[in-house]
Order: sequence, then structure tokens, then C-alpha cells
Amino acid sequence: MVVLNRIYTKTGDDGTTALGSGERRPKYDLRIEAYGTVDETNAAIGVVRLHTHDMPEFDAMLGRIQNDLFDLGADLAVPEREGKAERLRVVASQVERLERDIDALNDKLAPLTSFVLPGGTPAAAYLHVARTICRRAERVIVELAAQPGEPVSAAGIQYMNRLSDFLFVASRAANHNGAGDVLWVPGQNR
Repeated sequence: MVVLNRIYTKTGDDGTTALGSGERRPKYDLRIEAYGTVDETNAAIGVVRLHTHDMPEFDAMLGRIQNDLFDLGADLAVPEREGKAERLRVVASQVERLERDIDALNDKLAPLTSFVLPGGTPAAAYLHVARTICRRAERVIVELAAQPGEPVSAAGIQYMNRLSDFLFVASRAANHNGAGDVLWVPGQNR
């Protein structure tokens, strides 16, 4: 259980922050950037959910994803080290559930004939914002994983990759199962 009695600690006033392991890092550290951008993705999904009250199953999917993103933040906040007790990690079953949700939403959609522009319903537009933040988070996580001595779980990377796919498919689902998609018209304004 998490207990937060004091919100400000003043320990970050020197420009550092603590990982879940207690190790202090500069606030610009790539690991901090990684889980901070995951948090930003989560916040964007929270905005989407302001527009999904009339879609309870869809909203429940988004709620599960928000919880998974907290799991991923916890995973990233405690680098895996040999000889250390195992902490919360994103696992393959979370990725698999996301794939099932993608398939369930995609089964109701007609194939695309063009690229989709962000827009349509408010939920769809905000899902595109969340998707682009998610892609940025994925890039940062992959960059972190490429650094020597900076372990990142493979399932965490896979989760973010699938999540951006989910958010794209979900944007189409939120656009009345694709009927309200705003399609790109190449060269339209020449």
C-alpha cells in the first residue's frame, strides 16, 4: 500500500530526484524522462476519459491501461539489478490483454483507405494526442534501454509499442467505429 502524508519533501530542490530504489538522479536523467513521459501519456488518457462516459466497456479498457501505466512507471523507477529483490514489473500478460483489446476494437472497423488525421469526436482527437505522447515515451524508453547499465524490461517496451497501436485503433472506435474518421487527402491544398 502506498501512503503519501506529505506531498512536498524539498529533497528535489537541488535538481535531483529519487528512483524507487532510493538512488538519486538529476531530474533531466533519461530514466526520469522515460517514466515522466509515461506519466504524461497516462494524464492524456485521463483527459480522453472525460469523453467516454457513454462507452462503459471502452472506458474500462482505458482505466485498465491507466493502471498498467502506473505499473510501467514503477517498473522504470526501479532499475533491475542483480542480487536485488524483484520489484513490480510489466509482464507479458499485460501486453497480451492489450492485444486482445486492440483486436476487439479493430474487428468493428472497416479497413482504411487513407491515413487518418487527428480529429472527429473529442475522445478521438484526445486519443490521437495520447498516441503521440505514447510514441514519444516509447522512443525515450528505447533510448534508455540502449544505454549501458540501464536495464529496461522487454515487456515494458512491448507494452508501449502496443499501446500506441491501441490508441490509434481506439481513436477510430471513438469516431463511431471509423464512420467519423477525418481522412488525409494528399495534395488537397495545392
